[in-house]
Amino acid sequence: MHGTDEDHPAHPGPDLEPGPEPWEYVLSIPHDPRAVPVSRHTLRIILTAHGLAHLIDVAELLATELVSNAVRHTKGPAALRLRWSCGVLRVGAWDADPTPPAPPLNLAAGLGAEEGRGLELVRACADGWGWHPYATSGDTGKYVWCELGAA
Repeated sequence: MHGTDEDHPAHPGPDLEPGPEPWEYVLSIPHDPRAVPVSRHTLRIILTAHGLAHLIDVAELLATELVSNAVRHTKGPAALRLRWSCGVLRVGAWDADPTPPAPPLNLAAGLGAEEGRGLELVRACADGWGWHPYATSGDTGKYVWCELGAA
């Protein structure tokens, strides 16, 4: 038996233009290195479903850096947050440690450095980035984010 189009709503594919409606997803992740590939996979599914496949590679790299920092440098839970609004994708990571992130290093000057290269990569690849302390509903910590335009 074959259904009608009403029985099977259209699934947005990578060739469709992203809709103008804003959306947001939050993935709570445990303090576990396996959270990094889970976050990447989740991001890939979300962006594909919303017709933003052209942003996947860069967004995946940026999310990997942000989530890796949250897992590596803190002891508590973390979260990946994806938000689309007005043609801009914001990728962010919350973690329970309120300590500000280390400032990004210049990639050329920091070739031998063990830390700081990830945020420099974020700074170099994103259209903008930043962080702020986070305190709401009993959660404290920081939120580090970056943005990518759809173009």
